[in-house]
Amino acid sequence: MNSFMADVKRALEKYDIEVLGIKTESYKGKKGVWWIKTPNGKKILKKQSQSEKTLDFIIAGVKHLMRNGVKIPKIIKSKEGNDYVLVDDTCYVLSEAIDGKTLDYSSSKNIERIVGELANFHKSSIGFVPPENCKIRTHLGLWIEKYEKEVDKLKNYYEMEKSQSSHSQFGKIILKEYPYFYNRMDKALKEFKGKPYQRWVDEVKQTGSLCHQDFTAGNLIYTENGDLFVLDTDSLTIDIPLRDIRKILNKIMKRKKKWDIALVKDILLWYQNQYPLESWQWEVLRPTLTYPHLFTGIMSKYYERREKTWTEQKYLSRLKDMIKIERSVDPVIDNFDKVRPL
Repeated sequence: MNSFMADVKRALEKYDIEVLGIKTESYKGKKGVWWIKTPNGKKILKKQSQSEKTLDFIIAGVKHLMRNGVKIPKIIKSKEGNDYVLVDDTCYVLSEAIDGKTLDYSSSKNIERIVGELANFHKSSIGFVPPENCKIRTHLGLWIEKYEKEVDKLKNYYEMEKSQSSHSQFGKIILKEYPYFYNRMDKALKEFKGKPYQRWVDEVKQTGSLCHQDFTAGNLIYTENGDLFVLDTDSLTIDIPLRDIRKILNKIMKRKKKWDIALVKDILLWYQNQYPLESWQWEVLRPTLTYPHLFTGIMSKYYERREKTWTEQKYLSRLKDMIKIERSVDPVIDNFDKVRPL
């Protein structure tokens, strides 16, 4: 038996359930997901990479969201009445498995449903106060510092590329495109330093606000009853809602291979219908879209060789795709006052 399966069995022994079968969904050393067959239907066991203190924060966030109407798979208590169990200082969480299908971005009805649920998620997170003694995960107020560090890092990669006597195809494209993207990064940073971003951060310090960080179609299950369940809450963090809005916009536009101004308008409106934001809050979306997240992501990956299995060709084609998508956002930014809901 694999050593990790022995740990899984030890974790399951701490629950008052009869185990009929165990099937591995995924296993990556520090993290794992298993389907557990029981006489009362399937359950999901997750091995967590977080510490107990971080997990206390996440579970408190999940319970707050559930109390306010967000549908998240119910956590099953251990024999001792705890929300998770420990095996050799590693946390395991057992929860109900949800029957249904995952959504995709193929229809505007689906996108409207996903965006509406994201708005509901953010709205329901208001009032969240982390428990004492937990390890709080937060990105609140840290955007400027994070982006400044990233800009410095990318600038160094650019200068390093410039100093080479010969360049790869990837390097040649970076030399040509970087100045345009540097201007976008610089512009975004200047705008983040304006009042609206800081005002929103200060507001969230008072009211509380959670972001999911991976609110994608694949992490939502649509049931026969028409309920939408949110999965994979392991990355919950405190931040302004734009963190998730930006990520979902990038995800959808990446799939379309370019920014679609009419669809952006619809998405923001669908969100606004569920959770109305003020016009000054929407103003913070402008620098959020101006900052070229997709370009900075692929540039960092290449120079840090983060994707061990990628060939030079894959890096190159990904760079070309990201540049094309990033450049297509210009009309959205240029017409931002007509695109945003207010």
